[in-house]
Amino acid sequence: MFDRLEDIEKEFEDITAKLSDPELIKNRALFTKLSRHHSELEPIVKEYRKYKEYREGLNEAKALLKETNDRELKQLAEDEIAEYRLKLKESEENLKLLLLPKDPNDEKNVILEIRAGTGGEEAALFASEVFRMYSRYAERKGWKIEVMEIHQTGVGGIKEVVAMIEGKGAYSRLKYESGVHRVQRVPQTESGGRIHTSAVTVAILPEVDEVEVHIDEKDLRIDTFRASGAGGQHVNTTDSAIRITHLPTGLVVTCHDERSQLKNKEKAMKVLRSRLYEMEKERQMKEVAQDRKSQVGSGDRSEKIRTYNFPQSRVTDHRIGKTIYQLQQFLDGEIDEMIDALIAYYQAEALKSLQES
Repeated sequence: MFDRLEDIEKEFEDITAKLSDPELIKNRALFTKLSRHHSELEPIVKEYRKYKEYREGLNEAKALLKETNDRELKQLAEDEIAEYRLKLKESEENLKLLLLPKDPNDEKNVILEIRAGTGGEEAALFASEVFRMYSRYAERKGWKIEVMEIHQTGVGGIKEVVAMIEGKGAYSRLKYESGVHRVQRVPQTESGGRIHTSAVTVAILPEVDEVEVHIDEKDLRIDTFRASGAGGQHVNTTDSAIRITHLPTGLVVTCHDERSQLKNKEKAMKVLRSRLYEMEKERQMKEVAQDRKSQVGSGDRSEKIRTYNFPQSRVTDHRIGKTIYQLQQFLDGEIDEMIDALIAYYQAEALKSLQES
């Protein structure tokens, strides 16, 4: 590990020198590429330099302990040795995490898809609450959220919603939210007070560039139609809504949020690219899983990942066994505690896999 860290520090210093060269600035593409790589290496190098400082401090404290006969100085040296050992251990753990392979999608925007599952109108109402939860979370993070497609029910529920969340690191924070979210509560329509179980599916897709997923225009069927809102009333009077069918896979994406046909097409293509990218990623993961004896939480959307229990005001994530007894605050977007726990869990699993390989 430390040989690798030495190489990274040297590479960081080389890039730093190159970035200060006025000639390089003329080559915008190379300058941007090197700047991005420089910022990726910087946290690793900073932590490694801290580690080396602690190691040097530990050696000095050990030397002092050997050389001195003064009781107070010996005690001071022993205290410093204990402190530096703790710092070195913590720094080494940080370095292991920083050296884990980066998810190339972590800094990307997110396409959020929520669909009502089993439970009829109650599931649609819960889908609306889950969408509000992620909307409030996005607001708390200073991210922008934009609805791209929505199908509502007459009583305030949502059958399906697709939204774009734009913000630095959005995917890195939300990527473990994909799966089945289950709710247990007494519906308003239930006169007998019985608890019902309903579910919604959540998909978190990274926004994908055209370069990453090539789509042949010949593989697309594009239909235009007039957008209408809940109850059938027209949102606008022109055929601006877009439906794109990807013929090889049968994927269908519609977008009618904008009055402009061109803007609706652009948005629909973003969703289509992300869905195709996710399909390919899932196919590759299944191939890898066949070679493994066990697979820890793949993020498959068919997995039941979380239960929201209203009678007990608790949220439980089944992948990590964590329960939070603040259901209303959670649904108001205060979900960082759960997200932090999930990230820590999957980082620990990745470290374990790295050590076993």
